[in-house]
Amino acid sequence: MEVRNRYVATRHHIEGAPTEADFEVREETARWSPDSGEVLVRNLYLSIDPYQLNRMKRSSASHLAVDGILPGQRIAAYAAGEVVASASPEYAEGDVVAGVLGWEDYTLFRPSPAVLMSKVDASFPLSHNISVLGTSGRTAYGGLFEVCKPARGEKVFVSAASGSVGSLVGQFAKLAGCYVVGCAGTKAKVDLLKDKLGFDDAFNYKEEPDLKSALKRYFPDGIDIYFENVGGEMLEAALANMNTYGRVAVSGVISEYTGAGRRAVPDLLEVIYKRITIRGFFAWDFLPKFAEFNAAIGEWVRQGKVQVIEDVSDGLESVPSAFAALFSGQNVGKKLVKLA
Repeated sequence: MEVRNRYVATRHHIEGAPTEADFEVREETARWSPDSGEVLVRNLYLSIDPYQLNRMKRSSASHLAVDGILPGQRIAAYAAGEVVASASPEYAEGDVVAGVLGWEDYTLFRPSPAVLMSKVDASFPLSHNISVLGTSGRTAYGGLFEVCKPARGEKVFVSAASGSVGSLVGQFAKLAGCYVVGCAGTKAKVDLLKDKLGFDDAFNYKEEPDLKSALKRYFPDGIDIYFENVGGEMLEAALANMNTYGRVAVSGVISEYTGAGRRAVPDLLEVIYKRITIRGFFAWDFLPKFAEFNAAIGEWVRQGKVQVIEDVSDGLESVPSAFAALFSGQNVGKKLVKLA
């Protein structure tokens, strides 16, 4: 079987903020045969995630624990799709799967323990399987409950709180009985956090000339848990307001990905004397617990205790603009691209 496959590629390495012009849509022929042992998937939803930018940099492969992306190369990404042909007993034509596929119309993969792929939970909308039940939900759940281990009554601060991960962290923390404040970059996003997602309070960081003072105002008794998605001055301000034995889960530092702003310079004396724990992590660190995470998250979604916010663009050609929008604050919730 042969299929015409369009895929998104970078034109060159990207060192600053990405633009649509940094990408192109290429075309190739994808070939599947009955004796190949491979599975051919027609992709239906693509996950658009900020960390991909670190793979696109010239320096990515040399100092980061991520596989670099070369110009012109296919871009592996989390996605969901339908099996259209299978030479593996593990998958049949018509199965719907989610896992590491690609920014493309079709993906070929060979099943193995190293391939992150699973059949989806059909009781939920397909898009949920790569948002709240995918990497975003698992990152939020793992970072909060496995890294930070919240106790009822603790005070939680979430940066980039209207994003794919932050919007879930705040809701999970409320379910754990915590006091939760988030920050975002527009009034509409702040209103969303308070009015729809149940945050106790929220503020627009762009309206705060002194972040340390702002956090002192929202957390007069200090912060117990900081879920970090931004980096830079936000991390410095949070550390200055942390309580003794505070915990920081570092999920992302989007302000530092493009090199546009200065990097965080944490006050290590704060860390030492307050005995603050700072831990970076990936969702994949918790791979053995994914089923447990999804069971809990799925039940909350069914009960209406967790609201799922998805920002969906249409068509493979929209991937470059959807990706660039992540770095200008244009998205709300999980950014996805739906393919025809």
